[in-house]
Amino acid sequence: MKTALRQVYEAAAQAQSDEVTKAGLKKWISWASRSRLEPFKRLAKTLLTHWDGVVAGMLQSRNNAYAEAMNVLLQQAKRAARGYRNTENFIAIAYLRMSKLVHLPTSPFESAKPRTQRFTRKCA
Repeated sequence: MKTALRQVYEAAAQAQSDEVTKAGLKKWISWASRSRLEPFKRLAKTLLTHWDGVVAGMLQSRNNAYAEAMNVLLQQAKRAARGYRNTENFIAIAYLRMSKLVHLPTSPFESAKPRTQRFTRKCA
């Protein structure tokens, strides 16, 4: 059943068609809800509850890779934060690592890169 759902996902991503996606998903949900496996029955109900979002996600080929990448960055910040005194410092370093600021130097011993846009005052 898991493999069949992956095939529906792949077919939706390749076809980029609402009709193909909805037809494949309806078939899979029908099969899953008639099965004897409770986890798949619950998944079928969840997919029906979030139908529009699931179809849109399948058409746009979305997955959880971005969330997993953010989790890795957060875990690295947590490991680096072992010597910090309080949670506020941990939160600050997590924001710094996850924000992907491009104008900051890679090494603390280098000076910051100048910003590309400079604001000038207009004198009247």
